[in-house]
Amino acid sequence: MDATPSTPLRAPGGFPVVGIIGGGQLARMCAGPAIELGITLAVLAEEADGSAAQAVRWAPVGDYRDPATVLAFARECDVITFDHEHVPAPVLAALADAGIPMHPSPAALVYAQDKLAMRARLGELGIPCPRWQAAQSAEDVAAFGAEVGWPVIAKVPTGGYDGKGVLVIDGPADVAEWLERGPVLLEERVDFVRELAVLIARSPSGQAAAWPVVETIQQDGICVEVQAPAEGLADELAAEATLAGLRLAGELAVTGVLAVEIFQTLDGGFVVNELAMRPHNSGHWSMDGAVTGQFEQHLRAVLDLPLGAPTPLAPVTVMANVLGGDYPQLYPAYRHLLARDPGLRMHMYGKGVRPGRKIGHVNVVGADRAQLSERARHAADYLSGVITE
Repeated sequence: MDATPSTPLRAPGGFPVVGIIGGGQLARMCAGPAIELGITLAVLAEEADGSAAQAVRWAPVGDYRDPATVLAFARECDVITFDHEHVPAPVLAALADAGIPMHPSPAALVYAQDKLAMRARLGELGIPCPRWQAAQSAEDVAAFGAEVGWPVIAKVPTGGYDGKGVLVIDGPADVAEWLERGPVLLEERVDFVRELAVLIARSPSGQAAAWPVVETIQQDGICVEVQAPAEGLADELAAEATLAGLRLAGELAVTGVLAVEIFQTLDGGFVVNELAMRPHNSGHWSMDGAVTGQFEQHLRAVLDLPLGAPTPLAPVTVMANVLGGDYPQLYPAYRHLLARDPGLRMHMYGKGVRPGRKIGHVNVVGADRAQLSERARHAADYLSGVITE
């Protein structure tokens, strides 16, 4: 049998093939649940040794921006989903014209791809969000700053992630270069207590499931820790945020996993910051801390299978992201941590080490939140080389 088949090898019994466009760690972490569900996973990868290509048998290399390449891949699959939101609209349109099932659909995905479209739709639905404006000129920037007060948050409408494409600005000159390329999303700077996230899964038939609201801890625009559930969150606020997430999933007709990143505001409410329509960093804890993790749930959803229970397995789960540091050889540190803390659940992405790059995450499950946080952070920092003992 060929080591690299030219088409996906379908499991006997009529089990489907799920194709993922994009070969990053999110696609990689779908591999285990796909095996357990008995389905075949295929990935259109950016490179032959990429994160997902190491774990998935049929992972042809191709450009997700090329309609012909994506169509050839998609025709070998029963349904298509996404590792990221950057697939261009013409490619999505070509898939739709060919009758390829996609989850989420292009009509839903636009609200994760285009922040201006997302803000406008949130307003139409009455979902709380920061005051915002699309700025076309320096005069627009100056007027918005005068209205809401400086500093102002500026974002590129498309393509930003993990803090990239976001600036805190004190005047029009700070975004002059961006304005030359097109409109800029401006938002008031929100005073908030902490950052939270709501994770929802929804199937094409309309079934939905929600995990507990979590707290996300950011550093330099990158999530470094997630605590599930968020500590001390009022039941009323948790319910309101979850209902907003469920409503968004329904109104936008999202299929698959939807992550709603929110700010808990000083007045006890919340505003929506970002949307993502795929498995999300804020849900990595669920791999070890819930009956059904987000990657299994995403596959169930896009196949319109009954959704699994999102029930937590313990009072608290803490996830810490492992960021690349100065030590490219991770395995010795990995071995040490397995011996030091047998309760750790470490998930490595098969990615080369680069300072600040997400190369893995660790989960710890239990009841003592402070202890769990210390254990998770120690492991992540040790793998990153921040600490050496």
